[in-house]
Amino acid sequence: MPLKSAIPAVSVPSASARSLTTTAQLLPAQAVVEVVGVLVAVAASWREGTGDGLLACFARVPDPRDPRGRRHSLASILGLCTAAVLAGQVSLVEITAWVSAAPQDLLAAMGLRTNGLGYHVAPHPDTIERVFAALAAQDLADQVGAHLLARSGLTAPRHGDPAATGTPAEQGPVLLPAIAVDGKAIRGAIGPDGIIPYLLAAATHDRCTVIAERAIGPKSNEVPQFQPLLRGLDLAGWVITMDAGHTVRAHAEFVVAELKAHYVMTVKANTKRLYDRLDAIDWDAIPIGHTSIETGHGRWEKRTIQVVDAPEDVNFPHAGQVFLIERSTLRTVRKRAKNSKKYKKVQVRSSIAVLCITSLTAEQASPEHLATYVRSHWSIENKIHWVRDTTFREDASRVRTDSRPRIMTTLRNLVIGLIRQAGHTRIAATIRKIKHSPHLIYAFIGIPQPAKTPPDQALRLCA
Repeated sequence: MPLKSAIPAVSVPSASARSLTTTAQLLPAQAVVEVVGVLVAVAASWREGTGDGLLACFARVPDPRDPRGRRHSLASILGLCTAAVLAGQVSLVEITAWVSAAPQDLLAAMGLRTNGLGYHVAPHPDTIERVFAALAAQDLADQVGAHLLARSGLTAPRHGDPAATGTPAEQGPVLLPAIAVDGKAIRGAIGPDGIIPYLLAAATHDRCTVIAERAIGPKSNEVPQFQPLLRGLDLAGWVITMDAGHTVRAHAEFVVAELKAHYVMTVKANTKRLYDRLDAIDWDAIPIGHTSIETGHGRWEKRTIQVVDAPEDVNFPHAGQVFLIERSTLRTVRKRAKNSKKYKKVQVRSSIAVLCITSLTAEQASPEHLATYVRSHWSIENKIHWVRDTTFREDASRVRTDSRPRIMTTLRNLVIGLIRQAGHTRIAATIRKIKHSPHLIYAFIGIPQPAKTPPDQALRLCA
């Protein structure tokens, strides 16, 4: 494995970056020193950006255990479990087994206690399971989300900033940071009422990081949890995208009036009056504002967007613009005729049109920006929910009761966020790299690299 690919793709100090260019030419021992220095620099840069590391984030989670008899801190337990997930362990049994066999330098970095012989003692698997069962999952999700949001470095122009209003002609509209709100069922789990738990999450469009998460109550849906999910987050100037289920007046008022943010909503038949009013617009008379064409994986796709200022009689809070997105797709598939063993390639055409409404005015968002917000909204499905199902096998999980399913989901979201914020887009490939180069865990979690590297691990790291 090339040395460059073994280092997380994050910004590091220039001196460390220069040292990387010559590491391949150094002797193995010198290469180890250079690699360790870069990892320490990465961890330090992350701590400077967030004010603390991941262990400090876990330390803010209330510990449900009785103070008497605690042998391991909650932060160290959660830190080791996060390291296990980073190393490719997907089930709770695999995580506890990996923690039990964790190396001494990692246990020391996590702050684990020592026994009479001076060895650091890992938490027992039963201890981890009891902590997961008793821990308040919402408290953990809140702290992890806040940590990832602080690390994201995303900021929006504040009120009065020219970029926020777009009033100067030379400034023009800018693409604002955005989050997508969507839900997912934890199909392997079961709630106290016998119903599959459902989680509503908010994830950034940029690098797809979950920054907030809440459980959907029994006999309910996503709508009542939308405002509690976002309330308390500093989202002034951000754009919030959502599917048609959240296109309600209360959400639009909440986003603009309370959060000081903007919304982009899809309009479908579940809001019949609004849908009929937008559908009645003479879209044929409105020019196409932006067109994009994409090809790949045997598919050709064309998207067009037509935008117009919101009509005065649209009767929707803070509506600035309405727009129509049309998508035409041409796919090449292999089909077999009836009673035939031969396959042939067939082209399949499909088209779809979607109506949307937004609080962004023409001075704040161009047609290209609106198209980007709508397209990026589905990254929460493709880059988070799908990854949890395929890479982490979430739907096949046998962790079913108590807080454990939610805690496992939070740890998966955390690992996906850490990897994506480090600049990597291929989650499974990065996890395999970490699995075979365990010292990369220190940089991803943001803890100091041990001064000495065991020879066998050092050679594997520099291979």
